[in-house]
Amino acid sequence: MEFCPECGAMMLPNNGVLKCNKCGYSNELGNNKEYEVSRDIKAEETVKMLGEDVDVGPITNETCPECGHDKATYKMLQTRSADEAPTRIFTCTKCKHTWRAYD
Repeated sequence: MEFCPECGAMMLPNNGVLKCNKCGYSNELGNNKEYEVSRDIKAEETVKMLGEDVDVGPITNETCPECGHDKATYKMLQTRSADEAPTRIFTCTKCKHTWRAYD
């Protein structure tokens, strides 16, 4: 398998020429190289946009300071230097209030 030196996309054989379908770069096939395309690969959408109102992440028992609800999702971010503990960002599953906690 060869890749385009211009854009990095996979180059496919076509009538004795390797051609990039992305930028159009082409290169002749060498005499000792054999190429075969066994199946077409169709691009699939790999990133799913969930929207802003979807609860994503683990749920923990944490009391919301705004509404008093006892369930929240959380994520951990390294907001300070690498030798310090990460910051936990909580989001209430009921009112969507967000707050942080440091360890």
